Amino acid sequence: MTERNHTRNFLEINLAMLFLSTSGPFGKFIVLPAPLTIEMRALLAFIFLAIYCKLRGISLNLNSRDRWPIFICCLLMGVHLVSYFHALQLSNVAIGMLSLFTYPVMTAFLEPLFLKTKFQKLHLLLGLMVLIGIYLLVPDFSLENSSTVAIGFGLFSAFTYAIRNLILKTKVDKYEGSVLMTYQMGVVAALLIPTFFFYNIEEVVQFTPALLGLALITTVIGHSMFINCFKYFSLTTVSILSCIQPVYGIIIGAIFLSEMPGWSTVIGGCLILASVVLESRRSYR
Repeated sequence: MTERNHTRNFLEINLAMLFLSTSGPFGKFIVLPAPLTIEMRALLAFIFLAIYCKLRGISLNLNSRDRWPIFICCLLMGVHLVSYFHALQLSNVAIGMLSLFTYPVMTAFLEPLFLKTKFQKLHLLLGLMVLIGIYLLVPDFSLENSSTVAIGFGLFSAFTYAIRNLILKTKVDKYEGSVLMTYQMGVVAALLIPTFFFYNIEEVVQFTPALLGLALITTVIGHSMFINCFKYFSLTTVSILSCIQPVYGIIIGAIFLSEMPGWSTVIGGCLILASVVLESRRSYR
């Protein structure tokens, strides 16, 4: 990989993380049951992605050997989203984020097993730095009775997310990220159709702008770019670099929502930034 290409790919993954980090600010304005929010997010994202692929002339055809692995990715994405939101509902954002961002450490262990890559001890250190950083970002961490169950759901969400990424890593050379996301959002939307019968969908109308932003900016653009980055880096590297996402979220919150971070948040953000910079330099070398 040349220096110019590496810089471009590094900028691309950072742009993807910037788009993904908008989920927090958008989610702040959406007061709907989690399954209904995910259903609307997936349905709108599927529509946007299908239109994009049609306009760009991108084929949605899949090789017969890839259909089952991609379908499994769709199921894993759905389980990841639902279990993560459930973890947030059972506890708080702090525990949810800490649980989810264990996935870079899980990926560091799983990638050598799945993809036969070399195990890097440095990745474990960087993963731990990220976890400490996340802990400092969200100082309201507390363990209560429901939190134990929430951590279980959060860890399960992280595990399913790591497995999904590992499977997609083997497919990104054949398919665009937009194609892979179209199938994932389509399957998730289809599986969650029953939410329309269990919740009051009239409430959805007032949250339409935030849902559109969550679907288009966070999901369609952010996740599609994120998957495309699997082509250029090892999956563990991508996972560690993606941990800059909460930092971007805090910056967006400070600019647009006037939520100024405290000193512990600043220190946590610096730890995460340090891990991202170290991994960026290592991947370049």
